[in-house]
Amino acid sequence: MLSITDKSWFEQSSIRTVTAFYKKYRLGTILKNVGAYKQKGILVSAIVQYLISLVFIGKSMYQDMRSNVSLAQGFSKDTVYRFMSMISVNWRALLLRIAVKVVADMDKLTSDDRRCAIVVDDTMYEIPYAKKTELVSKVYDHSEKGGNKYKWGFRMLTLTWTDGVSLIPLAFRHLASSDIGKQRCESKPNLDKRSRAYRIRKEAVSKAPEVMLEMLKAAIKAGISAKYALFDSWFAFPSTIIKVRSIGLHVVARVKDTPKLKYTVGGVRKTAKEIFNANRKRRGRSRYLLSALIELRSTENGITSTLPARLVYVRNKYNHKEWIALITTDLSLSEEEVITLYGKRWDTEPFYKICKFYLKLAGEFQQLSYDAITAHTTIVMIRYMILSIEKRQREDFRSLGEIFFHLCDEALDIKFELALLLLIFMFAETLRESDVILNDEYVNKIMNDFINKLPNNIQQCLLRDVSV
Repeated sequence: MLSITDKSWFEQSSIRTVTAFYKKYRLGTILKNVGAYKQKGILVSAIVQYLISLVFIGKSMYQDMRSNVSLAQGFSKDTVYRFMSMISVNWRALLLRIAVKVVADMDKLTSDDRRCAIVVDDTMYEIPYAKKTELVSKVYDHSEKGGNKYKWGFRMLTLTWTDGVSLIPLAFRHLASSDIGKQRCESKPNLDKRSRAYRIRKEAVSKAPEVMLEMLKAAIKAGISAKYALFDSWFAFPSTIIKVRSIGLHVVARVKDTPKLKYTVGGVRKTAKEIFNANRKRRGRSRYLLSALIELRSTENGITSTLPARLVYVRNKYNHKEWIALITTDLSLSEEEVITLYGKRWDTEPFYKICKFYLKLAGEFQQLSYDAITAHTTIVMIRYMILSIEKRQREDFRSLGEIFFHLCDEALDIKFELALLLLIFMFAETLRESDVILNDEYVNKIMNDFINKLPNNIQQCLLRDVSV
């Protein structure tokens, strides 16, 4: 159990980390650009820093504001709730603009050979007892193993960037049911249809593949560096894959084993199962069972689009009698690279767990407004960015900045022979300073005997360095 002193030190350290993050990425300027202005005396930057820091001090807002030494200086909980419910603040743009800067810093530490990707995934944003929360709907939870799969809340669609080491959240959408009968509370009436508040509520009841495409377009337009889009079978339809490829991203995804999805092989339309049964499998302990070239075909508005792709079949590790099919539009990738690249998608699972159980994604505040829910989710995503950056700095020495490269250059300038010679001189100096009295003649004899036992090529190098 932490002592009071240790806890106080941890709180101060966390606050300093948040403040450093705020200054480095100039959140104050970004807040102004996304419409976050103060209406009265309290600075917006103070409220945002307070919201980000709150989870790291181990207190709720109620507990903090009742304490003698509160982080909230000069404002109350009503100020926080009013700010989070403001319809003029573009919280989604705030998150994406911060993410662009963070990804740019991460990109400097990433090799050009490493394949960075944008991961599309979704999770259940559950609000079980909300009766007056705007747009809360009965949503299908596909991750539920048993029991009731329909829950009250939102289907939270997320975009994250990963280089295989760090994961940075880029965007999110809280999707509700388009069926009014499945909504507990309807949207705000009398909203101006030209406003951002109306547009985000209209987007909330749109189809997930359409929302995903708009999110990907916004991320690419903002300058996120990625070549691949990774997603699960929920989005792996030929029409969606072709549209994602038209944006400029290659796709690596898992496909459904269903008779409704067919692919063109040799001019014949076949399902994934039919393609698997019609081809010879690889034997032994290969990482994949089968690789097949296919063609995706989609027709919309009388226009047919085609795209070459590859299906890679791998064993299901939970049931060796079953298989899993992966699809990629990048034909230059080997089958092993496709499997490895798709594995990066699973980084989102610990991301969701940390956001829900540690960063208090759903439940920290009692929000009734859809805007407030969007604001709080943005704050949680920023908290995760801070953790991701801290993790990268602790584990990756390259994140120390220019000093790392200066140290590397200095180490490269010292040749092996010279380094060995320096060690020999240090050893000789240690012998002279030891408690045992040794004269210089005896020390030199020891060092010469040691050098004479070294290989001839190293002896020549050492003699050359001494002469220099």
